[in-house]
Amino acid sequence: MLKNLRYFLQGTVILLAVSINTIICTVVVFVLACIKFIAPKGSARNAVTRWLSLAGEYWVSFNKLMASFLVEMEWEIEIPEELDHKGRYLVFCNHQSWVDILVMQHVLNRRAPFMRFLLKQELIWVPVLGFCWWALDMAFLRRYSKQELIKNPALRGKDLENAARACEKLKHIPVSMVTFPEGTRWTPAKHQQQKSPYRNLLRPRYGGIGQVLYSFDEALDYLIDITIIYPDGTPDLWQYVSGQVKKIFVTVRLLPIGADVRGKNFREDGTAKGALKSWLNTIWSEKDQFITEALGSATKMQR
Repeated sequence: MLKNLRYFLQGTVILLAVSINTIICTVVVFVLACIKFIAPKGSARNAVTRWLSLAGEYWVSFNKLMASFLVEMEWEIEIPEELDHKGRYLVFCNHQSWVDILVMQHVLNRRAPFMRFLLKQELIWVPVLGFCWWALDMAFLRRYSKQELIKNPALRGKDLENAARACEKLKHIPVSMVTFPEGTRWTPAKHQQQKSPYRNLLRPRYGGIGQVLYSFDEALDYLIDITIIYPDGTPDLWQYVSGQVKKIFVTVRLLPIGADVRGKNFREDGTAKGALKSWLNTIWSEKDQFITEALGSATKMQR
């Protein structure tokens, strides 16, 4: 009874603090976004961009501070020292819960550049937030539905050019381009429906990754491969903020990106498509094996 009350109080206080901080940060970002919108291109706009990134990192730092009050939460983090806050990275992660994003921010904040995501173009019209996402240099992509492609076959492959245009501004600033190759959160039902060959992962999709690699070409330094493990089961947001999550294991690897997958039009080049699939499947197989071994070790320790 007392434990449940403590969880309730912890979760309520932290959610309230994070919500207030989010509102404040959104106002700050919106004001800076207005300045960026009217600022001339060049050094003035670049300066505002840096301020916006700092505002985003402050927001993450505050969330990380709130998590530090959850004293029963044990973090086990392996992260390479070579990460550069001024680098340009493609970021992979397995996806189990919306908590994954908070965990990634917790681990990478101030160690790697501020995280950016590929967003659907329609999201730019979300009131206030769409403008803020634009100001934070999120990449908005114009994608085509199957119906549009059937009506106009000439649109096939245009998504790559749209992605290249959306990512052009990011090629010249420090960036962590985040993608979840599985495309959706892992659940037992989805795993069974897919008939996934991996024990702990869904099948990876290469489309979004191929778009980033095509768009950035030689501008990316490395791949940051993140593996998140919740040994006591996948948590939801409330369980995380209330302190009910006892252990989180995070392993970060810094991997090279081969020339055979950089800047390649995998829509038209069969060799490039095969290389991209092989590269991604190899990483996914290693990740799956690592998760299996880590969960096995955690189970033995609990006995």
